[in-house]
Amino acid sequence: MLKNSLLIKGNDVFKESYFKKHQEEMLDLVENGQHPKTLFIGCSDSRVVPNLITQTAPGDLFVTRNIGNIVPPYNPEAEFHATAPAIEYSIAALKIEEIIVCGHTHCGAMAALHDLEQIDDPELVHTKQWLTQGLDTRAKALAQCNDKEDKQAILRLTEKLSVVAQLENLMTYPSVKKRVESGAITLRGWLYDMETGSIECYDANESTFKELSL
Repeated sequence: MLKNSLLIKGNDVFKESYFKKHQEEMLDLVENGQHPKTLFIGCSDSRVVPNLITQTAPGDLFVTRNIGNIVPPYNPEAEFHATAPAIEYSIAALKIEEIIVCGHTHCGAMAALHDLEQIDDPELVHTKQWLTQGLDTRAKALAQCNDKEDKQAILRLTEKLSVVAQLENLMTYPSVKKRVESGAITLRGWLYDMETGSIECYDANESTFKELSL
């Protein structure tokens, strides 16, 4: 009951503060629709809030989130998953100009990936199946990490390599590939550091992550 009370109180505060202060902009979004320039693909982790860490307003980001910020490869025959429709809609209907895949440090999904074979809880059957998409990333991280006993170093590397893998998967979508090659869309790979609040961006030319800058 307490949690629900906090949410109700939060909405009251929102209506009386942010909404009232920005009512003109909020109503404009209703009357004229949304026109975001960025598709943000993030993790469902409650500690990573896209609009908070980027200080963006309603209407700025088209957001889809899932366990581990995973982008399944293009497959029109695949069973339902929410990420593909979000990609397609943002491109075809919203005409977005960039796609950001944002991973983060201390990601529970990446940690679970390294213990995947030990997950036998029947209530996590979909989660386990979902995470199998990261097995190649896990193998690469284990192969590339110099200190095989340093679990935290392996996890940090896994988180980064996973972001790169999702960028590669995005390029399997014909609509994405066509627009990236024409320059209409830019792909960006981010890693949010939960301990510092900073973001590193993947530099494909140098195959490394660098601190985000203008």
